[in-house]
Amino acid sequence: MSEVINVAKAYDEGRTLFMGIELLVAPGALVPRPETELLCASAVDALRQLNVAEPRVIDMCCGAGNLACAIALKIPDASVWASDLTDGCVTVARRNVAYHGLTQRMSVLQGDLFDAFSDLSLDGTIDLIVCNPPYISETRLRGDRAPLLELEPREAFAAGPYGLSIHMRVTKDAVRYLRPGGILLFEVGSGQERQVTTLLERNKSYESISVVTNETGEGRVVMGYRKSTRA
Repeated sequence: MSEVINVAKAYDEGRTLFMGIELLVAPGALVPRPETELLCASAVDALRQLNVAEPRVIDMCCGAGNLACAIALKIPDASVWASDLTDGCVTVARRNVAYHGLTQRMSVLQGDLFDAFSDLSLDGTIDLIVCNPPYISETRLRGDRAPLLELEPREAFAAGPYGLSIHMRVTKDAVRYLRPGGILLFEVGSGQERQVTTLLERNKSYESISVVTNETGEGRVVMGYRKSTRA
């Protein structure tokens, strides 16, 4: 219930904080959650360790644009492409890009996952893909997680019968866009880290796969590096 109350408060105020950054929010786009800061911090750390000039980043399922904007602000020479499926998310994300003066380095596009980028000649050029996808099963959305749908769109949560449908698609399609040595990072639901790790392992295009845990020891981020050649 407290989560629903916090969402209502954010929508009422029209803004929230994420990674210490003020972001605009509106109905139709998921209100950024504090737990997603682990994914953002992991992505920023990974980019700094890559130590490449003018890194190229994709934020898949960008929602309000919180990850994309935070990464762009913390990595000032990064170029970021963000995408989402719905009008509501794209509208809010574009507002946040303009609000933070990032229009020269960020683009927000609308489409079904990577379809938004298919004509941009980004194949094999991306250093990092970050994705906070929907990851709640339809069964849970009809049960204990049903209150989430009182204020926020179903598309932000629903991910098939097991909560992994978007992870599966992005794992497969990201290979086209990542350069050798590029990194894919996912947020995962509590208890999903082993399943998503297995998705990356079975794909055979990723190596050095690892899990990042939160302060309570839960694995909430899974990341892997694009191999130089497909096995």
